[in-house]
Amino acid sequence: MDLINNINDTINGLVWGPYMILLLIGTGIYLSIRLKFLQVRYFKAIMKETLGKMFHKKVEGEGEISPGQAGLTAIAAVVGTGNIAGVATAIAIGGPGAIFWMWVSAFFGMATKFSEITLGIKYREKRKDGSFAGGAMYYLTNGLKQKWMGIFFSLMVIATYFIIGAIVDTNTIALSVQEQWGINPLYTGIFLAVITGIVVLGGIKRIGEVCEFLTPFMGGIYLVAGLAIIVINISEIPSAFATIFTYAFKPAAATGGFAGATVARMMTIGTARGMFSNEAGMGSSPIIHSSAITDHPSRQGLWGVAEVFVDTMLICTITGLAIIVSGEWTTGVSGAALTMRAFATALPGDFGGYIVVISAMLFGYSCLISANYYCERAGEYLFGTKSIIPIRVLWIVFIVIGSVGGLEFVWALADTANGLMAIPNLIGLIFLSKMVVKEKEDFFTNTIDKKDVM
Repeated sequence: MDLINNINDTINGLVWGPYMILLLIGTGIYLSIRLKFLQVRYFKAIMKETLGKMFHKKVEGEGEISPGQAGLTAIAAVVGTGNIAGVATAIAIGGPGAIFWMWVSAFFGMATKFSEITLGIKYREKRKDGSFAGGAMYYLTNGLKQKWMGIFFSLMVIATYFIIGAIVDTNTIALSVQEQWGINPLYTGIFLAVITGIVVLGGIKRIGEVCEFLTPFMGGIYLVAGLAIIVINISEIPSAFATIFTYAFKPAAATGGFAGATVARMMTIGTARGMFSNEAGMGSSPIIHSSAITDHPSRQGLWGVAEVFVDTMLICTITGLAIIVSGEWTTGVSGAALTMRAFATALPGDFGGYIVVISAMLFGYSCLISANYYCERAGEYLFGTKSIIPIRVLWIVFIVIGSVGGLEFVWALADTANGLMAIPNLIGLIFLSKMVVKEKEDFFTNTIDKKDVM
C-alpha cells in the first residue's frame, strides 16, 4: 500500500502542479473573455432560464429527458460529498484561504462548464432507437477530430467515477453514519448498494425522475441549516470572510491540530477541491446533458453556470463559513467529521450533526445514482452497449468496497484521476472555443430578452 501511495503522490504532484493550475484557471479565463463574461452579463437571464424553469415539462427539440431533469441530475452529481467532506478537507489541509481559490476556480469555471455542455449538445450522436449519446469524448472525436483523446478521456471517466462516486461518496456516507450512530460501515455500504441498484438499473429516465425530486429537497435542507448558522452567528461572519481573504494570500501558520500551509498549497488544494465539487473542466456533465430535450446547444449550456453557482458559490461557501465560525478547523479533524462537528457547534443541540449526516447521505446517494451514468456512457463509447450491464454490476460491487476504504487514500486517488480526466477536455475546449462563441452569440442574440442583460 505504501508503494501505491508513493506512486499516486508522484503522479498527483505532476498532475496538480503549477502547469495544471495554469491550464484549469487559464482555460476558464480564456473562455470567460471570449464569451464576454456571460456568467456576469447574463446572470439574471441564466437563472431565469434554468432554476426558474427546472420543473417545466413542455419544451421543444429532441432528447430523452427534460432540460430541468438533465440539469437537476447533473446538479445531483456535483452537489455531493465534495460540498461536505471536500470543503472540510480543503480547509483542514490548506487553511481558510483555500475557500477563496475555490471561488476563483468556480467563477471562471462557469464559462468552462457552459462551453462543455454547449459542445456536448452540438456534437452529440443520435442512435437508431432515438436516444442520444454525448459528452467530451464525442466533441473530442467529432469536433476536434482526435479520437485518441476521446478514448483516453473515456478511460479516465470510468476510473475517476468508480473512485469518486462508488468509493469516495460511499466512504463519506459510511463514515458519517458511523460517526453519528456507530453503525458498521460495511452494513451502510450494503444498504446503499441495494437502493442504488434499484434506480440505476432503470436507466437515465428513472435517474432523472428521482433526481428531479431529490435534488431540490436535499439542497433545501442543507441551505436552510447553513443559513440558520449564518443568522445565529451573524456577528462572526465578517470575521470569517476576513479570515478567508487574509489567508488566501499569505501562509497559514500551524495552530492546534492544523499543520499550516503555504500559499501555493492553498491554491492547489482549493482549485482541486473546487473542480472536484463543481466538476467544471472535467467534461463529465455534458454526458448527462446530452440526453436533454433542447432546441439549442447554448440553451442547455446555461445549466453549466447554474450548477457551478449553486454548488460552489452557495453550498460550499455555507459549509466553509460554518467550519470557520465554529473554530473546529484548527482541531486536526478532516472530512465529513469536521463538517459535522462544525454544524453541531454552530447550531443548538444535536440538530447540526443530524443535518450533516442526513445531507451527506442524500448528497452521496444522489451522486451514486447519477455518476454511474457517466461510466455507462464512457463504457458504451469504448466497448459498445454490451458494456452497460457489467458496469452497473461492478458499480454496485464497488459501493460495498468503498464503504470500508480509507478516506485519505481515496481522496488522493480521486484528485489524481480528476486531473488526468480534465487535461484532454480542457485542451479540447480551448481549440473548440470558436464554435462555443458562435453558438453563444446565435442564442443570446436571438433569444434572450435585453432587459435581462447587465
